[in-house]
Amino acid sequence: MQLLDGKLLSSQIKQEIAADVAQIREQGGKIPHLVAILVGNKGASETYVASKMKNCEEVGMHSTLIRFDPSVSEEELLAKVREVNENPDMDGLIVQLPLPDHINPDRVMETIDPAKDVDGFHPINIGRMAKGLPAYVSATPQGVLEMLKRYDIQTSGKHCVVVGRSQIVGLPMSILMQRNTYPGNCTVTLTHSRTTNLAEICRSADILVAALGKPEFVTADMVKEGAVVIDVGLERVPDASKKSGFALKGDVKFDEVAPKTSFITPVPGGVGLMTICSLMQNTLKAARKEIYQ
Repeated sequence: MQLLDGKLLSSQIKQEIAADVAQIREQGGKIPHLVAILVGNKGASETYVASKMKNCEEVGMHSTLIRFDPSVSEEELLAKVREVNENPDMDGLIVQLPLPDHINPDRVMETIDPAKDVDGFHPINIGRMAKGLPAYVSATPQGVLEMLKRYDIQTSGKHCVVVGRSQIVGLPMSILMQRNTYPGNCTVTLTHSRTTNLAEICRSADILVAALGKPEFVTADMVKEGAVVIDVGLERVPDASKKSGFALKGDVKFDEVAPKTSFITPVPGGVGLMTICSLMQNTLKAARKEIYQ
């Protein structure tokens, strides 16, 4: 069993991004600028956004955090999104999810300019990705692909099972893994809460991607010997032994599953760190206008 070390890879990728940004600065070019909009003050969202801003600073990018109270109207939020769309200094825009119940997240995502949609959530970017055209790919699936590539994990002809069909991870992951490229060329099965014989299907996976948001859902009896296991989950579970009062758990019961695998991601220290790197890579592409001219 070998760990897919997101901490090590993210450090390497950040050094590469920092070198690119330093070169842009030396040449007098425009420094990439990421804008994040945060509605409310939920602990997890605060943590995620703070990490994104900190990582931008570490690689020499500009970042701006725009905050709104939870009571902000949908129209006021959309007006701010349009304002960022029109600002040529701002290259990438993310609106941190989840949003309050009175705001339609689909309407917000559709209002973001596809050329600034570095989260890869706009229908145009999802459609372009599905067709194999240049697009901003959702940050978490892109991070998983980068991890597979850098560890030279063979994917062609393999059976990839994705557990979870969210538009943010599961669905794009299933599309990317079947494309005629590397990583890709898998036979993909997309499973979800209504899937029958789920454990049996998981046991047939050469590559198993767990992205359903249920702590330690995937157990050893659901994994075949030698499988590659990618754990996208990151949930807070009460733990009185921790100073914070909670522990971070993935969707995979790591201690019992790991001995059966050829490769596995830890939680924390796995996919989550790659997600943030992907976001910065997309922001760099946006500043360079690599996807949209």
